[in-house]
Amino acid sequence: MNWWQILLIALGALLVVTAVHDLAQRKRSILRNFPVVGHLRFVLEAIGPELRQYIFTSNDGERPFSRDQRRWIYSSAKDQNTYFGFGTDNDLEHAPGYLIIKHAPFPILTPPPGHPGDDPDHRLPCAKVLGGSRGRAKAFRMPSVVNISAMSYGSLSGVGIEALNRGAELAGVLHWSGEGGISRHHEHGGDLIWQIGTGYFGCRNPDGSFSPERFDQVIAAHPKIRGVELKLSQGAKPGLGGLLPAAKITKEISEIRGIPMGEDCASPAAHSAFGDIDSMLDFVEMLAERSGLPIGIKSAVGDGGFFDDLARRMARTGRGVDWITVEGRRWDRCRAAHLHRPRGPAVPHRVQPRLPVLRRGRDHRRRGVHRVGPAGPARPGHGRVRARMRRRQRRPGGHVGARVHPVAALPHRSLSHRRGHEQPPTDLGSRPHAQVGAGGALPRPTSQGTGVVVAGMWC
Repeated sequence: MNWWQILLIALGALLVVTAVHDLAQRKRSILRNFPVVGHLRFVLEAIGPELRQYIFTSNDGERPFSRDQRRWIYSSAKDQNTYFGFGTDNDLEHAPGYLIIKHAPFPILTPPPGHPGDDPDHRLPCAKVLGGSRGRAKAFRMPSVVNISAMSYGSLSGVGIEALNRGAELAGVLHWSGEGGISRHHEHGGDLIWQIGTGYFGCRNPDGSFSPERFDQVIAAHPKIRGVELKLSQGAKPGLGGLLPAAKITKEISEIRGIPMGEDCASPAAHSAFGDIDSMLDFVEMLAERSGLPIGIKSAVGDGGFFDDLARRMARTGRGVDWITVEGRRWDRCRAAHLHRPRGPAVPHRVQPRLPVLRRGRDHRRRGVHRVGPAGPARPGHGRVRARMRRRQRRPGGHVGARVHPVAALPHRSLSHRRGHEQPPTDLGSRPHAQVGAGGALPRPTSQGTGVVVAGMWC
């Protein structure tokens, strides 16, 4: 017999065996009704994401990052060409809240590259002084509005945390530590914001309660800590808290977090050191007095009334936080849960601008508190990326100029929508915009007060 005859016989025998197996099994009705060919259904289902990603989906049709955005990220990571042509396939006319950039007739002048006054790093410092309005001993102005948001050591490897911290030093930005505590991997030159969650990792007693003495020791041992953030809630663990299995607790993690080896470590859903706004503000002031650092809070938006009550208490009592980090559940991609959990909790990204806490910025500013804004990722100028930098410079003759920074971000919908409007206006003349010219120096930031971190950037 020839080799091809042997191959045909073997192939026929394989098909017969497969058909008999499909008819005999009782787990999949498709295979029982359509033996052999029914396997094509599972093959197509397995390669479906790749087919949709590379063949059927448009360049800007995927979420949370479109093909254009991923292309920009890949090109930047490989130090390749990141320029895109002016032509676009985006739906400019019908996309809600699409950014329109209008030219200014009298733009702010910018020194050409290489001339005196030119900043090749395009620094964009924060306009607010953290802790300045409340007289914190170590108040400071953030050197950048774009920073590195929190990921704990344990969620990321030591090499990953080290890379982020070294990058923070090179870029001149702040590095949020995550609630897992400060590790040796955070000590590579970058300035830190120490995040403290309900587990009080790094500053806890053996029973899991907050330890002021351990808090003081960590602050003294890490001079790069520029602020402390209390994590109230997030989109990934609403109502249940978190659990670190004993199998994942290494000796290093045990020492960093102050937890025993061989036991599951639970992060409760709520803080044990405070239980309402008044006690939280007392706790904030206690931390600020012991450390001299600005103190902020982080919370996923669930109850808009909390922020209104917080603003009133801060205005009435003089106690207060120095910044607020608002987290939306849409962007949490580092954790997993049952299907109904990650898609239900916390206010969605596109709904956040409609909350009263986000619409009443004017009322809060009258009380001395800056408006809270919703969270969103900072990425190149597509989709939900918005040029929010409306820090304007008053010019002679009353003209107001502005400069738009390429990595500033805002949510998908404009914050200026009035109550009751189901859709933002679609005519080009009424869309949110910022005036830009050929360039221009940023005004010198001088304001103080409570600000808002929007997914790693400062507003």
